[in-house]
Amino acid sequence: MDVLFDFTPVFDRMDDIAQGFWATIRLALMSGVLSLILGTVLAGMRVSPVRIFRGAGTVYVNIFRNTPLTLILAFCALGLSDTLHIKLSNQSTVNFYWLAVFGLSAYTAAFICEALRAGINTVPLGQAEAARAIGLTFFQSLRLIILPQAFRSVIAPLGSIFIAMTKNTTVVIVASYVESAYMMRQLFDEEGATIPMFAAFAIGFMILTLPMGFFFGWLSKRMAVAR
Repeated sequence: MDVLFDFTPVFDRMDDIAQGFWATIRLALMSGVLSLILGTVLAGMRVSPVRIFRGAGTVYVNIFRNTPLTLILAFCALGLSDTLHIKLSNQSTVNFYWLAVFGLSAYTAAFICEALRAGINTVPLGQAEAARAIGLTFFQSLRLIILPQAFRSVIAPLGSIFIAMTKNTTVVIVASYVESAYMMRQLFDEEGATIPMFAAFAIGFMILTLPMGFFFGWLSKRMAVAR
């Protein structure tokens, strides 16, 4: 019983724990940026007047929203890397990092797209008609008028998506990228699965996600669109 509550391994391996969470932070930041860009493009395609764009956006979203993240990451690691021999770097650690980023970004972008599409639907139709009346193209009105308002109205849902994405980084162990979950499993194998070790990783994720929740909640109230 004393071994189960032993704090010594936590203090001894604090550097390894910090290294794992730093890898998680790097993965979450890059995936967040790429998924936001891709999700915005997909949202524009989903509301585009061009049928082929709408169809392509719909197919992408339906596929990635209904496919487990584990399968997507496994495809990146096994399909792209092992089968197709696509190497993004000669260093294996860097290569696994980018494979994990691409898989996580592609998955998260589908959810960002749907959140933005819901925000676009809240913009009054009259504003889009007024934009067309003054000669703006669809993409100009989307970029200058519709998307800025859509982003402001869906800040809270986007925050929830980014928090879920941060927690989903624990799944990238499938892509052989060494982050916090991989490090936790390794420490469990070496030091034993103790309650303090588990608590250290749980607290680490709370430190990452709780400030994000408070920030997006504050930003949502700050940037709320008056109707």
